[in-house]
Amino acid sequence: MTRQQKAYACGLSAVLAWSTVATAFKISLAHLSPAQLVLYASLASLLALLAILLVQGRLPELVQAARTDWKRSLLFGAINPFAYYLVLFQAYALLPAQEAQAINYTWALTMTLLAIPVLGQRLRAQDALGALCCYIGVLVIGTHGDLLGLNFSNLRGVGFALVSTLLWASYWLLNTRDEREPVIGLTLNFAFSLPLTLAWCAATGELGAVAWQGLAGAAYVGAFEMGFTFVLWLSAMKLTDSTAGIANLIFLSPLVSLLLIHFIVGEPVYASTLSGLAMILTGLAVQKISLRRLRSA
Repeated sequence: MTRQQKAYACGLSAVLAWSTVATAFKISLAHLSPAQLVLYASLASLLALLAILLVQGRLPELVQAARTDWKRSLLFGAINPFAYYLVLFQAYALLPAQEAQAINYTWALTMTLLAIPVLGQRLRAQDALGALCCYIGVLVIGTHGDLLGLNFSNLRGVGFALVSTLLWASYWLLNTRDEREPVIGLTLNFAFSLPLTLAWCAATGELGAVAWQGLAGAAYVGAFEMGFTFVLWLSAMKLTDSTAGIANLIFLSPLVSLLLIHFIVGEPVYASTLSGLAMILTGLAVQKISLRRLRSA
């Protein structure tokens, strides 16, 4: 295989793995609370990342980074995975999986809007149009198409889903100033967030025995949402000669995810979800095209 073929293989594998996690979230939350899922999935992810570093012979590097970067790791870990996944799993607990995952795809647009006050970037017309498309799509999904009545199927769930995009976008904006090596940094984030999640579960009385199905689901989520898949995606981005070509693969994820949600979770796919998702993807495409033109100008 050529480098580009390997890049596509890694990228497609990552996207397909991410396409399964909305289904895994919903199945796992039938046996675990959102906080319990964060705890056990974070533990599984940490073990997966440690295994990768062990195979690479980089554990001494991790120990050294932990000594020098523990404050940054604690801050980043408090945002992701602790706060982000706690809020995201609350959204999945309250909403149909198809709605929560579709709304979560607006995080890229949220990051663009946050970059205006945080990084001093200006709002372009294409960004405003992309935002309008995306958030009308959120309204279509959240109200099941009843835009005029604004009768949300679950307003708290939609609120949690939108807050999760804010946390995720904030995390990646902070990452623009993070000089740590990505896999080392992510491993430290999970290591330093684990005591926070453990303390949260202890304070809310959620450290009791749990069903094996929940633990199995958490292990899958930890490995394929938070752990191995991240490394696959990084590998794809390092191998590729076309970053845009690899990045475009992510647009396959919501469509594959909807099929899995329908056939495995058993949710009927609502027409409002399809319409809203189409608007969200259109908004993201508009934003992507504007960014590409800006880079080539």
